[in-house]
Amino acid sequence: MTTNDPLILLIEDEAHVRRFLRTSLRTAGYRLIETATAAEGLRQAEKLRPDVVLLDLGLPDGDGVEVARKLRVWSSAQIIVLSARNREVDKVQALDAGADDFLGKPFGVAELLARVRVALRHGARSTLAGESVLTFGDIRLDLKRREVHRGDSLVHLTPFEYKLLVALAREAGTVLTYRRLLDDVWGRGVYQTHYLRVYIAQLRRKLEADPTRPRWFITETGVGYRMRDE
Repeated sequence: MTTNDPLILLIEDEAHVRRFLRTSLRTAGYRLIETATAAEGLRQAEKLRPDVVLLDLGLPDGDGVEVARKLRVWSSAQIIVLSARNREVDKVQALDAGADDFLGKPFGVAELLARVRVALRHGARSTLAGESVLTFGDIRLDLKRREVHRGDSLVHLTPFEYKLLVALAREAGTVLTYRRLLDDVWGRGVYQTHYLRVYIAQLRRKLEADPTRPRWFITETGVGYRMRDE
């Protein structure tokens, strides 16, 4: 393990969960800093600038949602919420506060490590200055030319289809809530989730090999949508 390895900050008050994650993450080659409170987690985040923050919602000195909100003001770290609160409203609140992903407890090591890898890829993608072409399998999005290709074919998208695709592609791997997508694509004040269902269906029809079994445009039921990053 070297100083070039990704740094993960764990904010979790349950000792047995910290032990479990400590073994799993260090074995996978990640550097790890552990904290048990919201206050110490925020201090360590500011001091060490981690690549990924694993954040529990039920902390002894504050709510994890508020921690995510405070982090997002200044930090570009990928935030993955780990919580036994699995209601849709809890997921939406955490994601709207700035979290990038939500993993319900209990979870397996393989799933956790996969989410961390996605978070790191997303962070790397976000730091590529001037990146103008995004690719997902045979889908190629040229932001400079405002063109979308599937394989060798140019795909015509309506203005709203294109805006929705760009919003998802720029944050591939991140779950974007209905509210976030509606604000980004249609503007604040619009809250008609059926718009998203219609336009996601159109993107799947135009860009997926099998629209009935989508590979790229993933529904997060009751929460929003995510574009797969792989």
